Amino acid sequence: MPRILSISGLRGVIGDGLDPQFLVEFAMAIGTLAEGGSVVLSRDGRSTGEMVRHAVISGLIATGCKVLDAGIATTPTCGVLVRYHNAAAGLQITASHNPIQWNGLKPFSRAGAVLNAAQGEELLRILNAKSFKLVGWEKLGTVEVLDHAAAPHIERVLSLVDVAAIRSRRFKVVLDCNHGSGGVATPQLLHALGCEVTVLGGAPDGRFEHVPEPIAANLTGLCDAVKQFGADVGFAQDPDADRLAIVDETGRYIGEELTLALCADFVLATRKGPFVVNGSTSRVTADVAAKHGCPFFRSHVGEANVVTKMNEVGAVFGGEGNGGVIDPQVGFVRDSFASMAYVLNGLAKLALGAGLPTPPSGNARTVVQHSGGVGRTAPNATM
Repeated sequence: MPRILSISGLRGVIGDGLDPQFLVEFAMAIGTLAEGGSVVLSRDGRSTGEMVRHAVISGLIATGCKVLDAGIATTPTCGVLVRYHNAAAGLQITASHNPIQWNGLKPFSRAGAVLNAAQGEELLRILNAKSFKLVGWEKLGTVEVLDHAAAPHIERVLSLVDVAAIRSRRFKVVLDCNHGSGGVATPQLLHALGCEVTVLGGAPDGRFEHVPEPIAANLTGLCDAVKQFGADVGFAQDPDADRLAIVDETGRYIGEELTLALCADFVLATRKGPFVVNGSTSRVTADVAAKHGCPFFRSHVGEANVVTKMNEVGAVFGGEGNGGVIDPQVGFVRDSFASMAYVLNGLAKLALGAGLPTPPSGNARTVVQHSGGVGRTAPNATM
């Protein structure tokens, strides 16, 4: 099976197109692009992650980089840590929602964001030309293990919500990590918000209990658990925890599309400015922007394109309709931690979704009515 290589990174099947040699070369290309500076490294919970980690560390050290090893951590945490440690780059070992046999590498710029087109093209040029800048034995890089790696990320998210209001509600939450990297620190965030948390698939060992794409067909277990435990809300992350899907208190999957709209409704109420989504995101996001008097922009599909547009227009918020919320005040990465906190903050203040605009009828991808609970969709809506 061929590798999938693009300006956004690398994915492939371990042992069938993705081997240690190529992983080392990709890491040397990153190290060359980073000019031997510090590089934050983290991984999701896949069983192949440790092999990939060793290969990547070898490549980074060979180019003189200091590796800041965050261990098993979420993709947004990696982005936050790049800025927190003033690193030259970041590298997340993940294949996102792909099956268990897959793994990959997702690079970040020194801004803690996915590479833009120019940066990605330069990385590929270095890789394809094998123009690596290797160092001698006396200048080899080092490895520093980061303890409590998620702490700066959690602290930043908590600083942006009304923690006391959320704690006062003592929400019951069912969290489906599906054995991904979210299992390490997401419960810490929810406990800090005073939630009673039931975790499904908390061990970050990559042994997925269901297909990892967080869509309705794969989250029946979460829907059932929300009803069983009488929870107020259910949250589902993908394996690297940059995306979030929501289940309401009745056990109804309300999807990833609504995640962005709900979070935007909370953020834009107090933080006015441009709001950016990609071209495939539901128009309910445009209605939310209009409700709060905020300029609304669409980018081409892809996280890098959204971030580029956000920087161009000075956006205060953005994201993609696949449950990927991007808040520049946390980091320029899709972030399920921020999403959960904003949803809970909204839920603490009102029946979440009750204040969202009502889009025109006939759009099957948008929410057409909200009342009570986390949210309600039209009987024929498909999210």
